[in-house]
Amino acid sequence: MFKFLRRLIVFGLLVFAGLYLYNVRQNVKQVMTYKDYVQTTLNEHGVAGNNDTELALAIIYTETKGRAADVMQSSESMSGQTNMIDNEQDSIKQGIITLSERLEGAAKANVDVWTGVQSYNFGEGYIDYVAKNGGKNTLELSESYSKNVIAKSLGNTEGKTYRHLTPTAILFNGGKLYVNGGNIFYAREVRFNLYLIRIMDWF
Repeated sequence: MFKFLRRLIVFGLLVFAGLYLYNVRQNVKQVMTYKDYVQTTLNEHGVAGNNDTELALAIIYTETKGRAADVMQSSESMSGQTNMIDNEQDSIKQGIITLSERLEGAAKANVDVWTGVQSYNFGEGYIDYVAKNGGKNTLELSESYSKNVIAKSLGNTEGKTYRHLTPTAILFNGGKLYVNGGNIFYAREVRFNLYLIRIMDWF
């Protein structure tokens, strides 16, 4: 009986893992359909290089898996409002403009690249915040900025949270984000998805 249950559990886990990997592969294939346009747009803005292309694609994967018109969720950086961009091309153009500005700002402030990536989610004020607090993006700084700057400025003065169940989030704070506070783990998730895309694109 116990052998049967063990086998059933193992089989179930294998099926789940197989379905998960298949889903990830399909999402990566969808994101990669934007590769040529991302490269063209980067070149238009004087930014060229495989690392920049991969980073932009990782942001697309993190934001929407390439399955929304505003693939880089860049409406807010353009207009201050969400859901204002209704096509992939405009989303990528605006997203790359914003990403380039954030990375340039990070370089000028002598902070690490991942501060620039995190500021794609948090806004450019995070770059100055990190520059004044060690010069390197950390989860502790990200959480502090989310809770005490972004969330408070948008009305969450009580530190209200909601569930965000990823492995990094669970290990760091039990799996939570602050309401109206952006994504504390954004840079970590983009980095993970960058490597994920590299691996899955081999197959």
